[in-house]
Amino acid sequence: MKVLITGSSGHLGEALVRTLKDLNHEVLGIDLLPSPFTDQVGSIANRSFVAQCMQGVEVVLHTATLHKPHVATHSRKDFIDTNITGTLNLLEEAVLAGVKSFVYTSTTSTFGDALTPAAGLPAAWVTEEVVPIPKNIYGVTKTAAEDLCQLFHRNQGLPCIILKTSRSFPEEDDQKELRQTYDDTNAKANELLYRRVDVEDVVSAHLLAIEKAETIGFGKYIISATSPFTKAELLDLNTDAPAVVKRLFPFYEALYAKQDWKMFPKIGRVYVNDLARKELGWAPKYDFAHVLDCLKNGKNIFSPLTYTLGKKGYHQLTFEEGPYPV
Repeated sequence: MKVLITGSSGHLGEALVRTLKDLNHEVLGIDLLPSPFTDQVGSIANRSFVAQCMQGVEVVLHTATLHKPHVATHSRKDFIDTNITGTLNLLEEAVLAGVKSFVYTSTTSTFGDALTPAAGLPAAWVTEEVVPIPKNIYGVTKTAAEDLCQLFHRNQGLPCIILKTSRSFPEEDDQKELRQTYDDTNAKANELLYRRVDVEDVVSAHLLAIEKAETIGFGKYIISATSPFTKAELLDLNTDAPAVVKRLFPFYEALYAKQDWKMFPKIGRVYVNDLARKELGWAPKYDFAHVLDCLKNGKNIFSPLTYTLGKKGYHQLTFEEGPYPV
């Protein structure tokens, strides 16, 4: 099986290249930036470059994107060129090449303002049925690209799976206040309760999407670690999250205390992965229970693949406020 992977110099792209090559598939990695995992350097906004790379391809894994941290350093047109025009070029050429599975890596950031309930209201219960309210050019362009995927399935019959991934990046948070308040691993452990996913689990979701795309035809799935929370806990989560976590995991405080960690005071959203587990057969391994088991036994909380990939960063520069310009 020949697989085209866009964004192969990036975090997820490299992970997919490594995994699919280990499974003995023919892989072609493309990216704007050269790397040991990128075979062709060029822009997906260039239709002729995309056409050249699509020859003989059976599966497309489209991970290339401008991300949220690029909003402050790139123009809105840059986002449109990469996230919309680039996706359109890939879809057009995938149809011409007879691609069997097109998997688009999207983001839970498309939900935007739907993720932030007012103070005193229940936390948001986020499923695929939540209507996106994008709050920046990143969310707008990723939402538009999702719509293009649906259009190409509807009108051209291209099997398309959209994976709306939550946070999997190993870099520090882009909010200065959070970076100053919480140890980075502590913050990521907290996020596995409701808005984070390990890259190894993201890779497994992509492999399942490849396998199921022709049967499903078109599907959109939230890819985030399985949350222990239920709808009954949403109000308490947005007022006193530590109390909710303690009810579910009575021993977590002692394990956190040994690390000098602390829980977030409030949790305002919960990503629900039920549909992915049901329709894709996805079974993520890295959740908050896994975190506590690792703390208890002195193990790393993230997958070996996370440490193999390391941190890549979003920018080549260091800014006054640290790793981000905002």
